[in-house]
Amino acid sequence: MMSDFDSSSIEGELNSGERLLWKGRPRGGIRLRGMDFVLIPFSLVWSGFVFFAGFAALVSVKRGTNDWTALVSIIPFVLAGLYILVGRFFIDAITRAKTEYAVTNRRAIIVSGLFSRSVKSIDLRSTSEIALNERGDKSGTITFGATPFGWWMRSNPWGFGSSSATPSFEMIEDVRSVYKTIEQVRTTQTAS
Repeated sequence: MMSDFDSSSIEGELNSGERLLWKGRPRGGIRLRGMDFVLIPFSLVWSGFVFFAGFAALVSVKRGTNDWTALVSIIPFVLAGLYILVGRFFIDAITRAKTEYAVTNRRAIIVSGLFSRSVKSIDLRSTSEIALNERGDKSGTITFGATPFGWWMRSNPWGFGSSSATPSFEMIEDVRSVYKTIEQVRTTQTAS
């Protein structure tokens, strides 16, 4: 039940005697996350204020009633507003496109990175909690370990850096099948 990839960096991460049981990628493209029901309204309000302030500064410079300092000082806020309004969705999509997941007979592996390569290895024997979050279309997320601050900290809302406070296989297809594979590995390891 392995997903096919043309070029995979997962195979290079396998140790001697380790067998690949499943590999996959998160869903591609622009995707909304749970936090977006808060972040989208926030980004609209933020951007509205910032763009209005920028427009007001530009008008006052054109009228000669203000110098360029106000206009220049608002530029970082305008850029931040553009990022939280639309840019973070594209960064998140690019980051997910560069992410691979794998389950072996010993561990779970996450290979990701926007600007540098990051490899997370999760020992399935020592992970105390593995959570399954399944959607109606059979896609979902598997989280390895307890989320320390609750559901709102499960993913990085800003679209850069680590995609999760807790290691997870995010937005994967047929999530229950992958979860069962992980549980079989844990059961086999516990029995031996």
